[in-house]
Amino acid sequence: MIVAIDTGGTKTLIASFDKNGKITHSLKFPTPPNQAEYIQVLTQELDKAYGDKKVDAIVLALPGIIKDGVAIWCNNLKWSNFNVGRALKGILGGAPLYIQNDANLAGLSETRMLRKIPALSLYVTVSTGIGSGIITNGHINEALQASEAGRSLVEFDGKVREWESFASGRAIVATYGKYARDITSKRTWYQISDRISRGFLAVIPILQPDIIIIGGSIGTYFERYGETLHKMLVERLPAHIPAPKLVSAKHPEEAVIYGCYYYAIDALADR
Repeated sequence: MIVAIDTGGTKTLIASFDKNGKITHSLKFPTPPNQAEYIQVLTQELDKAYGDKKVDAIVLALPGIIKDGVAIWCNNLKWSNFNVGRALKGILGGAPLYIQNDANLAGLSETRMLRKIPALSLYVTVSTGIGSGIITNGHINEALQASEAGRSLVEFDGKVREWESFASGRAIVATYGKYARDITSKRTWYQISDRISRGFLAVIPILQPDIIIIGGSIGTYFERYGETLHKMLVERLPAHIPAPKLVSAKHPEEAVIYGCYYYAIDALADR
């Protein structure tokens, strides 16, 4: 059995997978912002659900920069230098514990679900903030796993700003007074497309991905802006740099959990 944990800014989702990659059990609880309380609640829930079962691996997804089991920086949770690996050492009978960035894991699963795995795919989640995962040949790129595309510095409205400060779901609500689900104006979606394009125009010439997968709450409404966004990229990128294919995430709400599963399978195969 593989246990996957998706820690979000507001809620934490736990799911278990059988040997065929099917979810057999899941549960949710509000994510405690306090680090000690988070470990306490998570430990209790894991022990209650899986304490008497054989667990082959645990994969924990966190929304931030992760290095050697340490949450170096998780902005939405206000965590820094939090040694999660040490705090959870020995959990569930000492099953192998792997800790990874949530956008990396979401990108891993969404890439693996493509009909053909590309040489390089870029997963971008546009929700409260903007996160990114760089996947090469179907695996998380280790050298770039700490990348934060949402923190790219680009010009917008006459100022150099972080991409997510004006193009994230939070920024869209602050600007237009509506959530994406409630926006129907083509003019507004054109403006949102322009905002989103600015970060891609900075990132694409560097990475030159074969495909960009857009997830998160804004990714859910891809049909409202996807075509416009692609046209903007075609028009604005240098002539010798092709605009990559743009697609929406197939499983925007479950991408991280499935990414945990794929990551565990790969890790266990390498042991």
